[in-house]
Amino acid sequence: MPEPAVAGTAAPTLAFDRLAVGFARLLRGSGLDVPVGSTVTFAEALAAVGIARHDSVYWAGRATLVHRPEDIDTYDRAFAAWWAHRYEVSLVPPVVRDITIAFDNANDEEPDPDAESESSEAEMLAVRYSRAEVLRERDFALYSHDEFVEARRLMADLRMAGALRRSRRLRPSRRHRGRPDLRRTVRRAIRSGGEPIHRAFVEPTQRPRRVVLLCDVSGSMEPYARALVRFLHAAVVGRGRVEAFALGTRLTRITRELSSRDPDVALAAATRRVVDWSGGTRLGDGLRRFNDEWGVRGMARGAVVVILSDGWDRGDPEVLGQQMARLHRVAYRVVWVNPLKSSPDFAPLARGMAAALPHVDEFVEGHSLASLEHLAAVVAA
Repeated sequence: MPEPAVAGTAAPTLAFDRLAVGFARLLRGSGLDVPVGSTVTFAEALAAVGIARHDSVYWAGRATLVHRPEDIDTYDRAFAAWWAHRYEVSLVPPVVRDITIAFDNANDEEPDPDAESESSEAEMLAVRYSRAEVLRERDFALYSHDEFVEARRLMADLRMAGALRRSRRLRPSRRHRGRPDLRRTVRRAIRSGGEPIHRAFVEPTQRPRRVVLLCDVSGSMEPYARALVRFLHAAVVGRGRVEAFALGTRLTRITRELSSRDPDVALAAATRRVVDWSGGTRLGDGLRRFNDEWGVRGMARGAVVVILSDGWDRGDPEVLGQQMARLHRVAYRVVWVNPLKSSPDFAPLARGMAAALPHVDEFVEGHSLASLEHLAAVVAA
């Protein structure tokens, strides 16, 4: 369709300014937010493209005056009125739209087809709740099977990284401090006639500390053991320097079993490996074996050791206190995670918990996804 021509295309700059101000005023009256700076830019665009061609003026205004996609319809109607009556501008009344708000049902039921047909002509705004946020604060002991499946996917995003420590490896220093790097300094000196004008330095690198996880899988921890072992799996497959053990009447190393990327395969292998699952608890004897065979020999030295247990112990509490003291002397930090700590009436009255608490650096909760996210932050601190 041929575009209408407008007489007076050589109008002075003042005429462009008046047209831009009038159109901006029309847009504001139609409900659009048009800053003064956008109006000035539109006037400059009109001076550049002229007002002879409909498309040029339309896109000049749309590029400078429209900032949200939902304002395009209002702009089109206002521009049509302004283009037809360039010097007799009238306000375009805003269009009132009927919006239907649809809330998701907690049971995710299928929508009624009759109700859907009635509201098909109206714009629908769907409001959904976040299932992930509900699960983050929900106690593991109250989880259903479907909620465990959903929580498994959320746990896969958790990353357990130990606090950083200085390494023996060296790297070039960009801050010009540290140990002198003679080799690089000599290479630079060759380029400047043998004069060491630019000296080079090296500094130690940093690497994450090892994280050791000891999870209580006794009968008293049955409501939480399944979720916590899932957490151990996410920690093991997430990075290389994580060791996992199961604590019951004996100590079982399950790092290799949890190294599979498939959570179901890893949990099944760990369950077959741990023969005392949902049995009794001898935390003191288990920690003594850990200290004798792995911990004091090197695995726990400078590491962050995390014990996930409710503190109920059928063994001698004095043995547990002695082994916790040994572990605390060699570890960088000892963190105790108790799922029962979230209860308002909780008090560390269990004999094992009372014996271990003096040798614990951090005492945190472990009953929900939110508490495990906090645990990951504590370990990385």
